[in-house]
Amino acid sequence: MTTHAKGTFEVELNPQGPQDKAEGATLARMSIDKKFHGDLEAVGKGEMLSAMTDVMGSAGYVAIERVTGTLHGRTGAFVLQHTGTMTRGAQQLVVSVVPDSATGQLAGLTGTMTIEIVDGGHFYGFTYALAESA
Repeated sequence: MTTHAKGTFEVELNPQGPQDKAEGATLARMSIDKKFHGDLEAVGKGEMLSAMTDVMGSAGYVAIERVTGTLHGRTGAFVLQHTGTMTRGAQQLVVSVVPDSATGQLAGLTGTMTIEIVDGGHFYGFTYALAESA
């Protein structure tokens, strides 16, 4: 059965090491610290690699983030994989649960997350399913 969760989150990105600036793109690495609120009450910790191109509004990033907390009353942890691109401002983002990464009462979790930024606020939508035995 598919279930939906939604809420807000705060995120802090911290540069890790120097940026690699070259003609065409600037590469950077950052740590991710998040606090989720709403149907998912959790913290997220991860690492992101990004590339900002010389063309305004064009970039890409990948990230891996471990989320630990409570999802609709079930406790455990799981890993999210992010893949995002922007082409002259047009965004494409896929955030999905890494298969077999969930623990505790969330074991067997599968799903995808959407992220929206509206007026400076961060919002998530999470469509997920739990294995029958979870």
